[in-house]
Amino acid sequence: MSQPSTKTLFRNASVVLPNEIRECSLLVENGKIIEIDANPLSSADCVVECDEKHLLPGVIDDQVHFREPGLTHKEELYTASRACAAGGTTAFLEMPNTKPPAVTADGVKAKDAIAAQKSHVHYGFYIGATPDNVDELNQAGNVPGIKIFIGSSTGNLLVDEQEALERIFAETTLPICAHCEDETTVRENAARLSGTSDLRDHSRIRDEKAAVIATTRAIDLANRHQHRFHVLHVSTAAELPIIANQSPYITAEVCPHHLFFNVDDYDRLGSRIQMNPSIKSKADNRALWNALLDNTIQAIATDHAPHTLEEKSQPYPQSPSGLPAVENSLALFLNQVSLGLCTLNQVASWMSDAPARIWGIVGKGRIEIGYDADLVLVNLEEKRTILDENQHTKSRWSPWHGETLTGWPIATFLKGQQVWSQSTGFSQDRFGEKLLFDHSRGGYWATPNGIGIE
Repeated sequence: MSQPSTKTLFRNASVVLPNEIRECSLLVENGKIIEIDANPLSSADCVVECDEKHLLPGVIDDQVHFREPGLTHKEELYTASRACAAGGTTAFLEMPNTKPPAVTADGVKAKDAIAAQKSHVHYGFYIGATPDNVDELNQAGNVPGIKIFIGSSTGNLLVDEQEALERIFAETTLPICAHCEDETTVRENAARLSGTSDLRDHSRIRDEKAAVIATTRAIDLANRHQHRFHVLHVSTAAELPIIANQSPYITAEVCPHHLFFNVDDYDRLGSRIQMNPSIKSKADNRALWNALLDNTIQAIATDHAPHTLEEKSQPYPQSPSGLPAVENSLALFLNQVSLGLCTLNQVASWMSDAPARIWGIVGKGRIEIGYDADLVLVNLEEKRTILDENQHTKSRWSPWHGETLTGWPIATFLKGQQVWSQSTGFSQDRFGEKLLFDHSRGGYWATPNGIGIE
């Protein structure tokens, strides 16, 4: 027997559409947007009074490390997905470097099974490349793509031999993304600075040269094999000419920590901002922001990678790299809107529409008829201070502790159902589902009205 139809009316919202903001009401039926400019008196099973606050598409974070299985003392899918919901993120794509690593189709399915029981938001899991698992990469089913660690990993997830990289780019069809830091350069720098306990040396070891060599190498592979490729966490101005004006099948992203922190912050924040790739200079901050504005970089992701504060407090180099960010990422960019540095439409493009288009995520990423009603209601006037003790991530800290931002999510919806609100907290039900990917629709190009998908 079919389920009865359910309708939700989002009444009197400032709706952030791909190319405009419209004062209107939104009607959702069975989880999909069926009407924009709906009659505010439309019959519905549930009415969400938006009170002229802004309604955005839910954030899609295409680079997170949620640590399950194997490292759940740092984070787990339950806590991380709740943090997503509280921050306005309605879908995540999670990396394969768990324990065991997800380098087989069965390994990805095992993570899917955990998420089906625990996740409050939608999910997808990359399959990890190794030097010799091309057959497994070609057997992976409904996954966003392949993740390669060209540096900054250990064991069988490190792939820096040219022959292995050539095979992966030549013999697979899924989109590829990569951590681009040249392992040889990093090791040479580490040997030169052997014995250091100065945290600032982390940015000298994982320097601009390491990023440039690896990014150049990966884009050369993608171009020669005409393989869709996404550059993760661009960290330097020097990488921008390499990724600019590339073919439609090459895209890039930046993370909040590479936009908002630099080497001058080590003295203030210590290992809280120790990351791979490393934090760079103020000049890099400015260049990366401008690259977002001019579409050299298309997307924003967090690279959420938490450790406990006890682990992070170890002296360098014992302190691990990584920081939590999912529950504050949208607010960080709403604050940029409040400062007049970007628009809400740009934030929706960078954080929702672009990730959906880059990875071929079906029915997500924008407010449009026929799309899923994955939505976040935000109050652009609200001021709130980020505090460690208020974080929902299992590690319970943030590198932005003590910072006051203007503009915050106040309610998050998956397929029209409220999963979290500032006033009532989390829903007792979990609405997260496995994402669907259509890689035949992939492709990314500039059009007169913005960005489109083939």
